[in-house]
Amino acid sequence: MRSDKELSKKFQLIILQHKGILFKVALTYCRNNDIQDLIQEMMMQIWISLDKYNDKFAITTWLYRISLNVAISYYRKNAKRQVLNNPIIEDLASIQDEVSNEKQEQLYLLEKFISELNDLDKAIMLLYLEDKSHAEISEIMGLSVTNVGTKLGRIKEKLKKRFSQINT
Repeated sequence: MRSDKELSKKFQLIILQHKGILFKVALTYCRNNDIQDLIQEMMMQIWISLDKYNDKFAITTWLYRISLNVAISYYRKNAKRQVLNNPIIEDLASIQDEVSNEKQEQLYLLEKFISELNDLDKAIMLLYLEDKSHAEISEIMGLSVTNVGTKLGRIKEKLKKRFSQINT
């Protein structure tokens, strides 16, 4: 077991290096005025769990697992809050300046449709959009690789149907 000083340094380093993960997950699960509260909840859980971290797993896998679990619990606990329609992709704001109005509308619709997915599917899509492999998603979500592939296929099909309903 490490000293509190060592844990504190490790915690600060982890948060500094991987704060983007917390922000991405928070943006996916709540509105702007709740983001800081959710990130604080995530950081508290990371601190509580830090001495139990098993370094046979990638730190990012561990952080995604904790942050997604906290976000889903937070979202369920605060179910009266409206679904987020903020960008899922961090660089979306800069990309939007470069794409046509039609592409902007398609990105907005994709973001909206993803925000309407159930918690598990939303988490899987977030990781997929982060270019995580099926194996990485499997490890983070505690699902089999086959199950991840099946779920991703179904989610993509569901999203395609939503787009085709709009274009019909």
